[in-house]
Amino acid sequence: MAKRTPRDLRVRRHRRLRKRVNGTTERPRLNVFRSNQHIYAQVIDDVVGNTIVAASTSEKAWAEGDNGKTKSEQAAIVGRLVAERALKAGVTKVVFDRGGYKYHGRVKALAEAAREAGLSF
Repeated sequence: MAKRTPRDLRVRRHRRLRKRVNGTTERPRLNVFRSNQHIYAQVIDDVVGNTIVAASTSEKAWAEGDNGKTKSEQAAIVGRLVAERALKAGVTKVVFDRGGYKYHGRVKALAEAAREAGLSF
C-alpha cells in the first residue's frame, strides 16, 4: 500500500467537501487554493461552469506593490480584492469552499477579509 502524501489527503478532503458544497447562479462558490508561495481565490458558478471573478498573489499588478507582507496579510488583501470584484459583478452571497484546507491561517484571513469587504457566507 502506497504512502499517502499530504496533498493526496487534502484532495480527498476536498472531494468529500465538494459533495455538499456546490455553487449556483444565485450563490456561487468562493474557492480557495494555496500553494507554498501564493494564494488564489475564485468565485465560480458551478451550474454553468464559469469563473465569475478571481484574484491571487501571482497577478502582474501584485509584484509591484505588496511585497514584504506576511502570507496571512497577503491572503487578507486577496480576500478583499476578490470580494470587491465579486460585488462589481453583482455577487453578494457565496458558499465558501476551503479546498480541503483547515479553516486556519491564510484561509481564515482570506475568508474574514472577504466578509468584511461585503460578501456574505
